[in-house]
Amino acid sequence: MEVTRRDLGRLALALMTAPAALALGGCEQVEDIVDPGPHAGETLRAGVRADVVGFGYLNEETGSYYGLEIDLVDELAARLGYDGVEHVTVTPDGRKEMLLAGDVDLIAACYSIADSRLENFDFSPAYYDDAMIAVVQNSSMIATLDDMTGRTFGTMAGSNAAPLLSVRLYEEGFSNGEVVTANEDNSEVSFDTWKLLQFPSYQELSDALEEGLVDAMVLDGAIAHTYMDDKRARLENFVVAEQSYGVATQKGSALSQEVADTVQGLLDDGTVAELIDKWD
Repeated sequence: MEVTRRDLGRLALALMTAPAALALGGCEQVEDIVDPGPHAGETLRAGVRADVVGFGYLNEETGSYYGLEIDLVDELAARLGYDGVEHVTVTPDGRKEMLLAGDVDLIAACYSIADSRLENFDFSPAYYDDAMIAVVQNSSMIATLDDMTGRTFGTMAGSNAAPLLSVRLYEEGFSNGEVVTANEDNSEVSFDTWKLLQFPSYQELSDALEEGLVDAMVLDGAIAHTYMDDKRARLENFVVAEQSYGVATQKGSALSQEVADTVQGLLDDGTVAELIDKWD
């Protein structure tokens, strides 16, 4: 086939303009795909539990965390565009201060939404509903609240179990709610018809129940599951309080609305329900 001078000119023009067109098209494509978002390059520091099976549990041999709340914050971080998650162990008596100090960005640690906590923090919509219960040893022969008259309840220090228990016992007419004696840190308090002992950890609380130092331990049902066996049972027909867990963030922070919206999205699309089924 004969190639004319006109053909050669057209070819030269095409070769000169093609790189520019390709470069321009490439730039447009990059702009469409790459959207780093406000948290690109950041790691989300999530305060989680390390001792609650099914919610937040640390395998000390592997250094890995497992549970509903671990999966929840991982998915939350991914949807918010964080590069990764740092799981930070928190405890009931120290998590408030860690969030206030900015040591963690949020808390997802069996942290119930309560009016007293809303004064200091923002909370996402609730992702798990629970009830605070009392657990006894079967050998104690304690079956109902009346059987606890003159006996000792145990709670975890730093949780809201003690004040909620006191209110509930007053509402039930079990106690007049007045403190008779108390030590300096309120780890040992006597009321008119019952006594309270508070412990630094749930394991120590569970041990105290087994050893007979307390006659009933009060804790969230989700946490109680970790310490239940065939030698223990719930106190019949007695619920201290209904509980709903939410993700807590610093009050008024830019992250609060992002977390609230994302958790709502996880609820709406069924992700939370799937995680609950997975870890139930």
